[in-house]
Amino acid sequence: MIVKQKTLKGEFSLCGKGLHTGKDVCAVFKPAEVNTGYVIVRTDLEGAPEIPALAKYVEFADRASCLRKDGAQVMTLEHAMAALYGSGIDNCRIELNGEEFPILDGSARYYTEAIENIGLQEQDAERRFFTVKKRMEFCSEDGKTRITVVPDSEYAVNTVVAYDSPYLTMQYASYVEGVTDFAKEVAPSRTFVFLRDAEALLANGLIKGGDLSNAIVIVDRKMEQTEIDHLAKLFGYDNIQVKEGILNNLELYFDNEPARHKMLDVIGDLALCGRFIKGRVIAERPGHKANASMVKMLYKEIVAEEREDAYPADLDIITETPLMDINKIRSLLPHRPPFLLVDKIFRLTDNMVIGCKNVTMNEPHFVGHFPEEPVMPGVLMVEAMSQCGGILVLNSVPDPENYSTYFMKIDGVKFRNKVVPGDTLVFKLMTTAPIKRGIVQMKGYAYVGKKLVCEGEFMAQVAKTKN
Repeated sequence: MIVKQKTLKGEFSLCGKGLHTGKDVCAVFKPAEVNTGYVIVRTDLEGAPEIPALAKYVEFADRASCLRKDGAQVMTLEHAMAALYGSGIDNCRIELNGEEFPILDGSARYYTEAIENIGLQEQDAERRFFTVKKRMEFCSEDGKTRITVVPDSEYAVNTVVAYDSPYLTMQYASYVEGVTDFAKEVAPSRTFVFLRDAEALLANGLIKGGDLSNAIVIVDRKMEQTEIDHLAKLFGYDNIQVKEGILNNLELYFDNEPARHKMLDVIGDLALCGRFIKGRVIAERPGHKANASMVKMLYKEIVAEEREDAYPADLDIITETPLMDINKIRSLLPHRPPFLLVDKIFRLTDNMVIGCKNVTMNEPHFVGHFPEEPVMPGVLMVEAMSQCGGILVLNSVPDPENYSTYFMKIDGVKFRNKVVPGDTLVFKLMTTAPIKRGIVQMKGYAYVGKKLVCEGEFMAQVAKTKN
């Protein structure tokens, strides 16, 4: 089933204090064009620099995710990223007037509720996935934290947390995309901190925006009243109480809320790989540092897989029964032998086509190109790719037999390897922008085996030839 990209139907804003800076900040979430991904704009800085929410810009900050690009940085973005990802949003621009996202109640709840209120808009492009093909693993030096990613047909996250504490010994949480209700079962889970850690963080000038309304503070030792009074002063309260190991009579939303929140962080941090994931994540005692290490591993795999000379796995489809044979192709394209240069079409969607041409010695151009060393002319490789792209274009009109495709511009053509008789040229062309006023822009690749032999960018116009 083809899944389309989605963005917001409109914009919304959320304001509050940053957890670590304690400064007031507003984040405005806006729709974005296809293939934008998540982009954060620091509107408070000169020139409003943009920081793509991608692993290549990830830096580790204590107890928070952090991105840095060209001197501009943003912190504590994991809850917002989890909300976008868990809500099925591919593209969003976020205007931020400070260096840190608002902590709100310490969960992704308010982000998710705002997204649900504004609604989603389906876009004219396929969702970009990363399919996990091999086991990947990160393990901390002390062996206590481990994140493993393995192949699976869908996205799933299994999380285990365990601490040396009588109140929080071991908890488990799981998320399965399409099965678990992210908005109800994951997003409301609030961040938590042990009292001993909170005291150290406060003493070091961190969590300036932290208070009992945006974190679960766990007390795992007996406290004297003088200590409780001291904490009340630190958090700015007249008085605080301890109930079942939690400060201030806070009621948990879930028995395993800490484990669910750690899972929320994993989802938000791994969203920085820039793709929707098909694979299973097993996170044992995860934290932002471990999450950052894993997302960098995922991003490295994605870059290697999608670099221009990498063989696309979906071209393996040419071993299957074709979607169109030569007779169907003849009904769409006006070309005829010896200038019909596409033999089969294997896949055809709104923005992508995969086809092939079998190169044989019987073709007339080999008589003179070259008699002693037959090589397929580069211009014919480009023409064959163009014809395959023409089928993609004609697929966008209801009566393709009444239209023709005329190429207006061909740019960036590169020939990387020669093509000889006996080779099978496999083409993959994708639109790079929505079709407007009959104008289509495409990027095309041609492979022989797993070698990239030719690539180029095409602009074409669809014009009616019959009334």
